Amino acid sequence: MQIDTDLLIKWGAIAKKFKKGDYIFHENDVPKFYYQILEGTVKVFITNIDGREFTQSEFKAGCSFGEPLLFINENYPSSAVACQDSIVLKLSKEKFLEILDQNSDFQKRMIMLLSKRIYDKAITTREIINNTPETRIISFLNNYKKKNNRENEEIEIPYTRQEIANYTGLRVETVIRTLAKMKTQKTVQIVERKLIY
Repeated sequence: MQIDTDLLIKWGAIAKKFKKGDYIFHENDVPKFYYQILEGTVKVFITNIDGREFTQSEFKAGCSFGEPLLFINENYPSSAVACQDSIVLKLSKEKFLEILDQNSDFQKRMIMLLSKRIYDKAITTREIINNTPETRIISFLNNYKKKNNRENEEIEIPYTRQEIANYTGLRVETVIRTLAKMKTQKTVQIVERKLIY
């Protein structure tokens, strides 16, 4: 969801710069802010006991992230990190909730946003639990194209093998092996290590 930048600033939001790799919040932090990206990209991820990362979502300029925890008294179950140099608006939890209290349109948009995220997580979970590595990777590639309105084009996928593994819950070795198989089957192209789908 995007709230008008001027409105956020009027309510006391501040812009903060994050360098690539900087954490915006860590797992188990107490949620204190509404975050909206002005520039850059942020990913939200969890890490298992073995240190393997699973990327839950990636957010670009104009998107907000971390909102669900502002409505309940729970700590973040995940971390958020800047994927590139980014500028993020931060508004206190209290002010954010006041904005929602005073504007039913924002309330409806927030309900729609949270509903969409719940739906997306359910689909992702279903795909991870029920599918082969090839199906998981194809689903990830199709979702990337859909989010970027390029479903009917053959495009370069701007993710490393490790990042694809993080999104699909697979080991990087499995991703490499599966992409090689998919290349042989002509499902994907790999040109100078670049993935085309």
